[in-house]
Amino acid sequence: MPSFLHNTLQPAIYHGFGKQPPFFEGWYYKAVSAAEDHRLAVIPGVIFGEKAHAFIQILDGVIGKSTYHTFPLESFWAARDEFAIRIGGSSFTVEKISLDIADEIAQVSGELRFSGEMPWPVRLLSPGIMGWYAWVPRMECYHGVLSFDHLIQGSLAIDGHEIDFSGGHGYIEKDWGQSFPEAWIWFQSNHFSQPGVCLTASVAMIPWLHNSFRGFIVGLWTGRELYRFATYTGARIDDLHLDDRRVVWVIRDRAHVLELEACQAPGAVLRGPTKIEMGKRVDETLGATVTVRLSHSAGGLIFEGEGKYAGLEINGDLERLLAK
Repeated sequence: MPSFLHNTLQPAIYHGFGKQPPFFEGWYYKAVSAAEDHRLAVIPGVIFGEKAHAFIQILDGVIGKSTYHTFPLESFWAARDEFAIRIGGSSFTVEKISLDIADEIAQVSGELRFSGEMPWPVRLLSPGIMGWYAWVPRMECYHGVLSFDHLIQGSLAIDGHEIDFSGGHGYIEKDWGQSFPEAWIWFQSNHFSQPGVCLTASVAMIPWLHNSFRGFIVGLWTGRELYRFATYTGARIDDLHLDDRRVVWVIRDRAHVLELEACQAPGAVLRGPTKIEMGKRVDETLGATVTVRLSHSAGGLIFEGEGKYAGLEINGDLERLLAK
């Protein structure tokens, strides 16, 4: 099977074999404990370039603190035919993560095991969340959703403090390519009152043929059905605006209207990839709330709910992103 075909149909796996700079790849694990008193994002990845290295970022969404742990590029290993990577003594798959970090910043160890993962469906003409754009070579940034929602078993020890995540819920996504976009809004929650519901939504400025356009992808998994709203599905943005407190976003296609409102909360600064290094400042919270209302175009409610502990990022040239 040709490498490009093989990789495109497997968004989870490592795509960096044979790549030249600029290139980055990172996976995003979100974990919320059963008691909902602990919220973490664990982000392993690698970047090529002048300051090539592997890394593991950890965001504590309760206290609003992030740590960035660097590793020599030689300490990064990835399987070719499945998603499995190692960074130093830590390892990552769709089924579990095992952390063994001990540096001057923090000491983190333990294992989280996952069950009941639900990935964004991969089909030949629409291989994952990117749709047919996944087949376009040399895009600035590719995206994948590896699990809308899953159960967690296990615990992590951070600086000697044991955190039990057993019975909690998690979410997994990833990005790879040359750089993060010049501007984007992203939010995600899988903590609705209805079990198994998950929303992931992003809008960004996408470079295209020496110009750029505002592209978006939204997936609402209701536990039984995935509702897709994206540039490639023919959906359109009726309204997108923000203030100091919230993001308001209304999307419409031929059959449905999706109304979203994300309320901001304090967070922390993460590092994001540019075409040179992991130098972009990315503000992220794990304490936002998201209100979702899905209706038929002709009227009639399909789903309504509020998601807690939402990840939320609002970054870049927002004036351009919000311009109609």
